[in-house]
Amino acid sequence: MSDWFVYVLRCGDGTFYTGITTDVSRRLSEHASGGPKAAKYLRGRGPLELAFSAPAGGRSRALSLERWLKGLPRSRKDDLICGRLSWPEP
Repeated sequence: MSDWFVYVLRCGDGTFYTGITTDVSRRLSEHASGGPKAAKYLRGRGPLELAFSAPAGGRSRALSLERWLKGLPRSRKDDLICGRLSWPEP
C-alpha cells in the first residue's frame, strides 16, 4: 500500500484547491507548470502555495479525507491550515 497525502494549495486569487497524491512536491510542480497534468482549475490562478498537507494512509482513505475537506466551509479550512482544527489520523 502506497502512502497517500491530502494537500491544499492556496491560489494567487485567494481560493483553495484540494487534492490527493503520493508525492506532494511533484504534484505541486505539475500544477505550477500549467502543463497537461495540471488541474484545469489552477491554470491562470498562480502563484500557487502549499498551504497544508497531511498523510492519509491508502488511496481509499485519501479520497475519503479529500471529500471531507472539500465539504468544509472556507472558515474551517482556514482553521485546519492554521492548526485550530484537528486532522483525522489515518
